[in-house]
Amino acid sequence: MMEFLPNATTLIQFAIATTIIAITPGPDMTLFVGRSLSEGRAAGFACMIGAFTGCLIHTTLVVVGLSALIVASPKAFFALKVFGAGYLIWLAYQAIRHGSAFSPDATPRKPHSLAQNWLTGLGVNLMNPKIILFFMTFLPQFVSASDPHAPGKLFFLGVFFIVLSIPITAPMVIAADKFAGLLKKSPRVTRVVDYLFAGVFSAFAIKILTAQAK
Repeated sequence: MMEFLPNATTLIQFAIATTIIAITPGPDMTLFVGRSLSEGRAAGFACMIGAFTGCLIHTTLVVVGLSALIVASPKAFFALKVFGAGYLIWLAYQAIRHGSAFSPDATPRKPHSLAQNWLTGLGVNLMNPKIILFFMTFLPQFVSASDPHAPGKLFFLGVFFIVLSIPITAPMVIAADKFAGLLKKSPRVTRVVDYLFAGVFSAFAIKILTAQAK
């Protein structure tokens, strides 16, 4: 019954990590806020929905691929998790070393249709190779290769990632001008987010690596 649901501890850990990811400035957020500033909130929301559609596609592809890997070789799946731990450490290093890039474009332009904005958000998400690599290495940290319900849990976590992100990113679109101004005028705020991002991902990486050592 409800085998696709991870346990409460896993859900809490996943929710914390997702929250940190959602508030960390990146290409998607730059698009949402920038398009809201230049064309209005509807355009920003259309881009946001497009990007989340891309996340759903990535999730589906990753679940299918990882499910096949689990069936073929649980050891290979665990090796992917260890590789993922290394990737998370690299992301943490990048956040500390280079910080977050955020430069929304508020230049007036000819308005795009909602469909065009949706496609823009979808394209930015699907064409970013880091996104698919991120989903391939992030989601597996929360499931076990020996779990017969791993595919369902992976898909649930992918959808849960989107559900948790919406209440965080939507207010940013609504208050685009204030949010952009805060990040531009307060570098310390973005650095705090960078360190939170690095800390959470480092913790997950250490967790999987120490489990491997045991």
